[in-house]
Amino acid sequence: MEPPAATVAATEPPAAAGQAGGDASTPADRTQDLDAGTREPAAAARILDIRKRIDEIDQALIDLWQERARLSQEVGATRRASGGTRLVLSREREILERFRTALGADGTQFALLLLRAGRGPL
Repeated sequence: MEPPAATVAATEPPAAAGQAGGDASTPADRTQDLDAGTREPAAAARILDIRKRIDEIDQALIDLWQERARLSQEVGATRRASGGTRLVLSREREILERFRTALGADGTQFALLLLRAGRGPL
């Protein structure tokens, strides 16, 4: 006696996202689909090109973040070594305002993260 059709269907592995009924696409096609989110070759190529540039920008942001944090830490160490305060609130407010003006509410959050990277948590 054979199991009901619903039971057989429930035991079949699910089709990959974007595949209708388990078509005969190659593994490379499925990889491209997963990487770009589309099977249309021209769109996939464009998406991958854009993502390459995004990755370059991300690396530049990481490098700049690290440089800024080092410089900020040097400012703080120099200030403390000369008898100054750990931080200067007016300078922090200036930075927060600059980022808020340029980027809105997200800019404020971004500036807070930058400040923390340079001086540590309050």
